[in-house]
Order: sequence, then structure tokens, then C-alpha cells
Amino acid sequence: MPGTLPVPLTIELPQGWQSAPPDEVGAPNAAFVALHMASRGQGFMPNITVTGHTLDGPSSLHGLAEESVRRLRENVGAVDVVKRAEVGTSPAPGLIDAPGIVQNLRIQATVNGQPMELAQSQFILVLENAQRRSERAEIEIALTARTSQLQDVLEDFQAFLSTLRPATSTPEG
Repeated sequence: MPGTLPVPLTIELPQGWQSAPPDEVGAPNAAFVALHMASRGQGFMPNITVTGHTLDGPSSLHGLAEESVRRLRENVGAVDVVKRAEVGTSPAPGLIDAPGIVQNLRIQATVNGQPMELAQSQFILVLENAQRRSERAEIEIALTARTSQLQDVLEDFQAFLSTLRPATSTPEG
């Protein structure tokens, strides 16, 4: 069963990407997965995953980023942090106005029995409930691709992030 997001979001997929059922593509904890269809048949399809969970207690962005790396090491293999930077998203048009962190990772993984070097770019943000400040949620959006494919799909990932918005709920009256 796919994961769910603690905060509803809306996104738009860039051309050439298609959503896929998380369970069927090996990402059972993800709430959303998109695949780069032009890469089909090349041994690894670049993908974008969106996961999230409610935060209990205080959490730093760097602590959340470290936890993400720890989970990858447990589940996938060797992970190196190439770059990590805190970002404020308010000056970027279209992005959710929330504190965030971007980290770029190099991952040594085994895919379909073959060793493979993957690159992952993660955008981790923390959203607060406007009505109840003590309620916070972590959202992690990740692009994973072979190192050799990353430059071909990075612009699409940035376009995907630029469409990320909180879903507007219709007040019932």
C-alpha cells in the first residue's frame, strides 16, 4: 500500500514523465512516483518520488537530511553526501514558502542484480499547520537517476518542484 502525505499537495508533471503506482515500481513508502518514460529500456528509469510524514517534536532540517541518508544506507547501500544546503523558498516563484534543505547524494546500489552508481537530488521541506503551529510535516521530494542520466533530467526535476503547491481545500458550508 503506498504511503500518504500528511499535507495535500498539487504538482504538475513535466512532459515525458508519467506517474506510476508506488507499490509496482518498488517504492512502497512513497505517496507519489513519476518515471522518465524516454529512459525505458536503458537499465534504470530516472524517477521522482514524494514521501512525507508528520513530525513529532522538534526536528532540525539537517537532522531530517541525516535521517534520510541513514535510511538510504540501510535500504540501498553506500551513500555519499556530495552537497547539502539550506534553502529559503520564498524568493523562488511557485515553490512553497517553507524552510527546506537540498542535498545531492551519490549512491552505490544494486539494481536488477547489477551494481550501479546513482545520483539523487533531494528537496526536504517542513510545513507547519497555519492553524496549529505545533503540527508540522516533513515532505521529501527526490530525483534518482544514473549518474550519467542526471543532467538530462535535472531541469525537469526543477520544473516539477516549481509547480509544487499546497492543495486548496474547498470549505464546506
